[in-house]
Amino acid sequence: MTVPLRATPRFLKPASVGLAGALLLLSNGFAKAEWPNPLEAKAIAEEGFIYGLPIVMNYAVMYEYSVDRNSGQYKAPFNQIKNEARVFTYKDTAIITPNSDTPYSLLFLDLRAEPIVLSVPAVEKTRYYAVMLCDGNTFNYGYIGSRATGGEAGDYMVVGPDWKGATPSGIKKVFQSSTQFSAAAYRTQLFNPQDMPNVEKVQAGYKVQPLSAYLKQPAPPAAAAIDFPKANAELVKKNFFEYLDFALQFAPAGPEERGIREKLARIGVGPGKTFDFKDLPLTHKVEIGLGMKDGEEKVEKYLASGQKDVNGWKIGSLFGDRLFYSGDWLKRAAAAKGGIYGNDAVEAVYPMAKTLADGEVLDGSKHKYTITFPAGQFPPVDAFWSVTMYDGKSQLLIKNPIDRYLINSPMLPGMKKNSDGSLTLYIQKDSPGADKESNWLPAPNDLIYLVMRLYWPKVQPPSILPPGEGTWQPPKIERVT
Repeated sequence: MTVPLRATPRFLKPASVGLAGALLLLSNGFAKAEWPNPLEAKAIAEEGFIYGLPIVMNYAVMYEYSVDRNSGQYKAPFNQIKNEARVFTYKDTAIITPNSDTPYSLLFLDLRAEPIVLSVPAVEKTRYYAVMLCDGNTFNYGYIGSRATGGEAGDYMVVGPDWKGATPSGIKKVFQSSTQFSAAAYRTQLFNPQDMPNVEKVQAGYKVQPLSAYLKQPAPPAAAAIDFPKANAELVKKNFFEYLDFALQFAPAGPEERGIREKLARIGVGPGKTFDFKDLPLTHKVEIGLGMKDGEEKVEKYLASGQKDVNGWKIGSLFGDRLFYSGDWLKRAAAAKGGIYGNDAVEAVYPMAKTLADGEVLDGSKHKYTITFPAGQFPPVDAFWSVTMYDGKSQLLIKNPIDRYLINSPMLPGMKKNSDGSLTLYIQKDSPGADKESNWLPAPNDLIYLVMRLYWPKVQPPSILPPGEGTWQPPKIERVT
């Protein structure tokens, strides 16, 4: 049995609906009289875009990673882990603002038929690792790893939203996803390029199996096959609400979602509905487009002003579980837009910068910059820290002559400190010279987006916690020329 695609994207062949069409019954069973007026539709589209942006972005990644074997970004089928014995580069384009600090192990879970058991090996205390569980709502609903569970080996069970079963013997903890499909992102610390074989040994110990296999019992009936709609960055922009409509059938509404779900249902989006853009009256098409545009502008504004500005770096706490967001869909959308699949603040804090402290936009085609950490004032963490360079427009890693995408704390022994013990990073598109190249973070010949990652931030002062209010502050980015 195949679950039909209830909302196949067809906006690539646009068809407008004239006055006569608007008077007919729409294909989703709504009569014209039941539609909200155009201004109401605009307001619903704006709110719905903000609510749905992370859900649609997650679906696009899931499709490229675990559905479309020809996507160029494909990793593995559902419930099979893909260990990457490398760090991400400019060739990795499915996820914006990708982490290039830690080799990833990636996994998308299909929890419809039965729970999945994740087993981790013992990992030495000196090596940071984390398994972040993030569902289709982009709620971070659980952690396994150095900070959360320690370095001991263990078996953990991940269940779907409707699971009611007992916890089997041997399972250390049960994590419940709010959606039937979920992601698990494993981050394993790499100390240097020569350390990769050791990372691979850790990755080899990451095991994924259905509960039935773990218990050595017969498997339950397989879940129905699904005709997933093709997705990529361009398609999700053109068919946004059709993808949201499709994804919501696998995401039972939480109490705080009922209001927005009821509004979306009025324009034919949600379980049991069949949204199709071409079926909308022309006036509604225009207003829905304007509503989405307004929603996107609100997300951008939140990213720019909804976090604390500290020396030009935007610092906030954008990622968390369902309780963390408590229906603040704008914060959740800003988190996804800033860098989907980010960690909770207790796991990592992400100071982000696109401007100098005075608001001047960072532009590698026009200027050179430096960042100087005073002696003894490196980011206070229990794991490690980094500064990563991205293209300011695409938020992707950039191709550069030395294949360097970041500077992190494990690199410090090979870097040159100033006479007073401080450390200066050179942020520019061209080499600062052989004597400074160890401290060079290559920039694009265009707009710059810098992201710090502070893994397992210290709780006691000096600390960046609480985000934006802590006693440690990232240094200013200085324009040199």
